[in-house]
Amino acid sequence: MGVLELFLQSSTSISLLGGLVVLLFVYLISSSSFSSKEDSKEPPGPKPFPLIGNLLQLNLKRPYNTLLKLSKTYGSVFTVYLGPQKVVVLAGYKTVKEALVNYADEFGERDPMLIMQESNQGHGVLWSNGDSWKEMRRFALTNLRDFGMGKKASEDKIIEECEHLIEVFKTFKGEAFDTTQPINYAVSNIICSIVYGSRFEYDDPEFTSLVDRTNRNIQLLGSPSVQVYNLFPWIGKLIAKRKEFETSTAANKKQNLQLFSRLKETLNPQMCRGFVDAFLVRKQNLEVWKLIISY
Repeated sequence: MGVLELFLQSSTSISLLGGLVVLLFVYLISSSSFSSKEDSKEPPGPKPFPLIGNLLQLNLKRPYNTLLKLSKTYGSVFTVYLGPQKVVVLAGYKTVKEALVNYADEFGERDPMLIMQESNQGHGVLWSNGDSWKEMRRFALTNLRDFGMGKKASEDKIIEECEHLIEVFKTFKGEAFDTTQPINYAVSNIICSIVYGSRFEYDDPEFTSLVDRTNRNIQLLGSPSVQVYNLFPWIGKLIAKRKEFETSTAANKKQNLQLFSRLKETLNPQMCRGFVDAFLVRKQNLEVWKLIISY
């Protein structure tokens, strides 16, 4: 037993020593990395800690409060490190306006969150950049206006949905109730009427599941654990909410594809019902054009 205890003690000591060496190595690498960045030409900011950056200096529940305080010390343009990621902060209306108006090309792209990059692969309108984003944005704005965005037709859709919402409120017969879900469904229905060309009933399981999963995904994106994953992706397997987000996103994609498939079966290029119809017609036209070019 004495030999075994000695072996276990020595093994523990070696493991502890190995862990300390690894931590020291990470510290030295991080320190040299941060110091080399400090020597480069970049906006001033608080000195970051190795690996975790300035996270300990931020109010993670309300980081904007901390950033506003830091702007009083370092100016309207300053640098902070969210973990190992460098972030340049623009504080104040004049600074943001100057960046987005006078330097639109430099500030035109959006740095995608890692979890969104994995989910969308750079496609879509919200989380894409470059030529893909410009083309999708141009197409989206043009066609959404055709289906009522910012016009009287949009107002008519809102009034119609309000009538359905009032009927839901009447079912509670004056008793107290939580308005969150019915109002959420009403707003989502207005969007659906523009995107899909028709609204859904509030008790339609296809509709409610789609809306509820979308709301849950928004909550997950803002959760601390997912934010930690975006900063330190190597701990991804330990984040349960990341897996939940992936599962929920996959379910939403599958459900949307089923909706698109049904719309495609009844598509009339001469009478687009909503944004999806316009996209399908555009896709057909591109395929025909490619076919003509190939000949």
